[in-house]
Amino acid sequence: MNLKLIDTRVFLALVRRELEGYFFWMSGYAILAVVAFLTGLGFTQLIHVFSVSPAEAPITELFFETYYFWFILLLATPILTMRSFALEKFSGTFETLMTTPVRDWEVTIAKFTASMILYLIIWIPLIIYIGLIQSNLSEPTQTDTGAWLAALIGIFLIGCLYVSMGCFASSLTQNQIIAAILSFALGVGLFFLSFVSYQLEDASNLVAASARHISMVRHMKDFVRGVVDTRHVVFYLSATGFFLFLTWKTIESRRWK
Repeated sequence: MNLKLIDTRVFLALVRRELEGYFFWMSGYAILAVVAFLTGLGFTQLIHVFSVSPAEAPITELFFETYYFWFILLLATPILTMRSFALEKFSGTFETLMTTPVRDWEVTIAKFTASMILYLIIWIPLIIYIGLIQSNLSEPTQTDTGAWLAALIGIFLIGCLYVSMGCFASSLTQNQIIAAILSFALGVGLFFLSFVSYQLEDASNLVAASARHISMVRHMKDFVRGVVDTRHVVFYLSATGFFLFLTWKTIESRRWK
């Protein structure tokens, strides 16, 4: 009996198959170009602000308070994940895939991993801009390498959650547009829950504590300040595992229909 959780050879083949599906067409390149443009636009505006007058916070912190960062996060992840299961179901290749000697869990993790690779790729321009800023700013307090590294950890963890939600949404339908809308709705709903904690700033009840625990805006403020709180890490990893579990069960249920 094969007791391995994931067959590495099969897993890598599935990931490669998924990535080829993105980059064989123009969708992957289009997303990368749009994200690079928005990231560059955000940094250009911030640099202009610094050139006119000094800011109270480092540029590393100000970027993640702009709507560019959250706009990219909320829109890019539904687009990246909408095709993962929905396109396969629509084209009929999903049934063929599920009749091959692969397990539902392997398919789920492989599609999630491929989407995460793409998600990390779209943030490469951000790393490039960081390097350019650090090499050209004369004031060292405007950048902080530790804060940037913590911010990148935050981007990764939030991405894990949003990509897992996108995979779950895509597993529910064969229509890519519906999958993107469902994923976007989940992401926006979670995002706006972040502001509930500010409305309950002075409260000390369970609702207020829960709101602060799931507030992504608060989490990201900690990350960009160089604080990697284990409570944030546990929240994102457990929430990601929950949505991957739902995705797995959704796929598994098709075998019984």
